[in-house]
Amino acid sequence: MTIIETRDLVRDFKKTRAVDRMTFSVEAGESVGYIGANGAGKSTTIKMLTGILKPTSGHVRTCGLEPMRERIGVARRVGVVFGQRSQLWWDLPLRDSFAILAAIHRLGEQEARTRTDTLVEQLEMGPQLATPVRSLSLGQRMRAEIAAALLHSPDLLILDEPTIGLDVLSKQRLREFLVAERRERGTTLLLTTHDMGDVERLCHRVLVVDRGRLAFDGTLTGLAATVGAQRVLVIDLAQPTPHLDDIPRTRLLDSESDGLRQRLAFDSEATTAAAVLAQVSARHEVRDLTIEEPDIEDVVRRIYAASGRA
Repeated sequence: MTIIETRDLVRDFKKTRAVDRMTFSVEAGESVGYIGANGAGKSTTIKMLTGILKPTSGHVRTCGLEPMRERIGVARRVGVVFGQRSQLWWDLPLRDSFAILAAIHRLGEQEARTRTDTLVEQLEMGPQLATPVRSLSLGQRMRAEIAAALLHSPDLLILDEPTIGLDVLSKQRLREFLVAERRERGTTLLLTTHDMGDVERLCHRVLVVDRGRLAFDGTLTGLAATVGAQRVLVIDLAQPTPHLDDIPRTRLLDSESDGLRQRLAFDSEATTAAAVLAQVSARHEVRDLTIEEPDIEDVVRRIYAASGRA
């Protein structure tokens, strides 16, 4: 089933075209990162997907529905979290917000209780249920926002900068929960973020938007390959070793401690980490190794540079 479908989608403001003939689709169960620089058109796209903004022209369907004309139907099938906006009642205890949202979505009493209890347990929010939302920490509030968005078990979860401002531990908790939730329920995820750690850990596919247009649609590995980004094999050797600058299809980046640790860059389309390791092991004793994946932020910068933005 196609959860999101856009074709030649356009949104104009007075002096700006925020979204320019955008075309992409997302199938049920996919986890998609929607990334780009500030002002690239990400939030505008989300607002059109959810019926907040009307497209200037083009085609958009969310869960098979027309967002502007069928907003209530879309709201029943989509959960949304905006990192800078709240759907919770600021002065009420957290449990009251959940109860109100359950009523809005017309959940039965038993269904609402079961689903709320499950989310509270999984997101470790039990001690905060009696706390007014205004008194929650940022990490606690974001967990509550995600629980609120998932309360009615939507087909599609849209997260717009959900981890902005969170500490490392809070980010990790949210990421682990989202992975488990998708694995259990098959929820489709569309994630916009500037935190590439979110994309790497949560998304199997990435869309890069640049000045309202789609610049890339594929996997993270494919994104890195598009701009020539390379993987790096970090090799720890048993004895001091001369520079490994003659290993085929690799490039020596640096050598430390008389060659005990050396870093070799390679193109994953030209060779593999196993092949590189085999060639090194045939000459020297290897004690340990790690693989450094391409830095996604650097990959995105390269795409912008290639398009003349950076």
